[in-house]
Order: sequence, then structure tokens, then C-alpha cells
Amino acid sequence: MKRHCQQRLPDGSFCRAAPLKDSEFCLFHSPEHKAEVAEARKLGGLRRRREVAVAGAYDFGGLSTVGDIRRLLEVAVLDTLSLDNSIARARTLAYLAQTALKALQLGEMEERLAALESAVLDREPSPAYDFDLDLDPLDDDVKELLP
Repeated sequence: MKRHCQQRLPDGSFCRAAPLKDSEFCLFHSPEHKAEVAEARKLGGLRRRREVAVAGAYDFGGLSTVGDIRRLLEVAVLDTLSLDNSIARARTLAYLAQTALKALQLGEMEERLAALESAVLDREPSPAYDFDLDLDPLDDDVKELLP
């Protein structure tokens, strides 16, 4: 039988988390770990606030589009350029330039594909298709000459 945490929730049901070894409670409900859980929650909140502040400062929205990735690369390049000149800095800049080139190529390909899809979808279908036509390359005069 699977064990579960013995903490009762506000609705009267039990917490469904697995209990700690040699304990009746999970980590979050264990009286021995209250201080650790409180510190973890505090750090988690700080991290979320820091993420929002950094995203706002760098105008960073995530990594869901090619434009978002380009923005991240721009920020990384600017931060790297502000470092003292070194071999590590030069390698980082070369890598970022290579990555930026790939992002530019993918962005261009994405735009071209969208234009092609738009052209194909907007095109009127023709009444006759190649496979509907009689495309016999040999006319009657040539057929008479063949065995």
C-alpha cells in the first residue's frame, strides 16, 4: 500500500505527497523542516521577482520566437562586449556571432516559408490539372511510323 502525507488539507482530505523516510509528513508539512521550507519559499519568491525585473530591464519576453532569440543574443553580445578583452571574451563573441548568423538564417527562412504558404493558399485553383489532361507526346502521324 502506498503511503501518503498525514497532513489534513482545508477540505478535510489528506495531502497526497509521499512522506519523508521515517516520517508521517511530506517535506512541506514536516514540523522538523519548517525553517527550510520557509527559506525555500522566500528564495523562490525572490527569484520570481528578479526574473520579472531582469526581463523588464532587458526587454526580454522569452524564447518562443526567432525575434525573442535575437533579442537575447543582442543582450548577450552587449554584455560580453563590456567585459575586459581576453581570449574567453573573443571566443564568446565568436560563438555568439555564429549563433546570431544561424538565427538570422532561420528567421529569413521562416519569412520566406510564410510568403510561399500565403501565395499558395491565396491562389485560385485551376480548372484542369496536369493529371487530368491528355498528355500523350506522340501524335497520330508519329504512331504510324512505330512498329
